[in-house]
Amino acid sequence: MVTETTVAGVMAELAALEDPKIRAVNERHGDDHGVNLTKLRALAKRLRTQQDLALGLWATGDTAARLLAILICRPKSFERAGLDVMLRDARVPKVHDWLVNYVVKKTPHAEELRLTWFADPDPVVASAGWALTSERVVKNPEGLDLEGLLDVIEAEMKGAPDRLQWAMNHCLAQIGIEHPDHRARAIDIGERLQVLKDYPTPPNCTSPFAPTWIAEIVRRQHAK
Repeated sequence: MVTETTVAGVMAELAALEDPKIRAVNERHGDDHGVNLTKLRALAKRLRTQQDLALGLWATGDTAARLLAILICRPKSFERAGLDVMLRDARVPKVHDWLVNYVVKKTPHAEELRLTWFADPDPVVASAGWALTSERVVKNPEGLDLEGLLDVIEAEMKGAPDRLQWAMNHCLAQIGIEHPDHRARAIDIGERLQVLKDYPTPPNCTSPFAPTWIAEIVRRQHAK
């Protein structure tokens, strides 16, 4: 078992890495921490995998500690019910995203949790279900009802809360990119709904507006 001193020692290291300027930038995106992620990853590399320490850091509720916990945990050590509890408690966007991408996707519970979360009434929880669905659209689409997914996106994405809308839009783009038979419909849905059309996009980055995103990635694939 991890002693409180061990967790406290790591928390002290995280506190020493806190940068008010980084916190100010992160808080604009809903992420309440001020630790440079490169330095956080370096700390995780030094600590290496420590499941008990990860659980202790997660239990603090601190955002930087939870991000570190995700990096040093052993994903396959988690039970399905425990992951469900963690996801529902992960309200900070970066923690939520990392938990899904770095932990849940690497467990044997991913498909069961995808189905559980997909239709959850909490839009933040549902967004995790959509993120896992996007993963299947790309890597393991067999058995997915792509037309049915497009039906739901067409009916619900425009009015969905921000984080759920973002996840649904990602799924729309991946269907259009990965599945040529559904590409025309995916682009048409994006054009009609206009979701994220005016999203500020830095130079040399691809717009998240689905028709633009689909067109650009398909162009790159054909250019290879």
